[in-house]
Amino acid sequence: MRDKVQTLQEAIETHIQSGDSVVLGACLEPMIPFAAAHEIIRQEKKDLNVIAPISDILFDMLIGVGSVKKVTAAWAGNVSAGLGHNYRRSVEKAIPHKVKIEDHSNFSLGLALLGGAMGVPYLPTKSLLGTGLVKSNPKLKVEEYEGEKLVHVPSLNPDVAVLGVQRADKDGNAHLWGNIGVAQDAALASKKVILLAEEIVDKEVIESDPNRVLVPGFKVTSVVHCPAYCHPSPMQGLYGRDHQFFHEYHTATKTREGFIDWIDKYVKGVDTHEQYLHLVGNTRLEALKVKSERLASPVNYASE
Repeated sequence: MRDKVQTLQEAIETHIQSGDSVVLGACLEPMIPFAAAHEIIRQEKKDLNVIAPISDILFDMLIGVGSVKKVTAAWAGNVSAGLGHNYRRSVEKAIPHKVKIEDHSNFSLGLALLGGAMGVPYLPTKSLLGTGLVKSNPKLKVEEYEGEKLVHVPSLNPDVAVLGVQRADKDGNAHLWGNIGVAQDAALASKKVILLAEEIVDKEVIESDPNRVLVPGFKVTSVVHCPAYCHPSPMQGLYGRDHQFFHEYHTATKTREGFIDWIDKYVKGVDTHEQYLHLVGNTRLEALKVKSERLASPVNYASE
């Protein structure tokens, strides 16, 4: 199996093209791959269909720079402060342009990715009956089966899934723990998978706990060693959430001009993720690092 380790710049340049459908995070609030979004902006990828249950301000900044053509999601905004200002400006005022919305609940988006992972055209649910989603999303079809109404949720097979993990080996086998959300389904449903890893480890480390492996390595296209890729979101066991950073973003981006200044400083004004971290500051990052331990109990995988 070939070595799949690439730099962040190489992974984004090689595997994400303008017009692609891209899952950017799938663990809800934790493990959001902000470093990848920053590089997408620096490389000026356009016309993306961004997909996730929740990716916090990641979607908002991509919308603000004009990288997004369509949002397939349950929610877009700033968890700490409500809706994102760029998302609102896009939908309400077409600034910088109006994005298309494919409306979902967290559950229906999860079903769509699970269906894609299973290779079926749709999965049924009752949970959307009586909701406005069947009106706002014309792809959701109400059908009858043996006298019962069901909503058929069409499956998704994104071009690329960009997912974060705590550790991976060079072949793409990786461990993810904490809230994994729909990360596994997103990986299995997507045509390409880019993993951002806090650390690269020997394969023996991954093989020591096979139940924690997100997806088999052969499904992974690229592995990127990218410490603190998720800032300002949290990472189970390693980083807390930078609440203040989210609030600062919310305040700065209330105006279009404020957003341009913010993105020029934190994203376009640096060339790499390492430079971004330097700008954020070591003192701030150290304060976010998890200091305590809550270890899982050992397990015995022996069969004899």
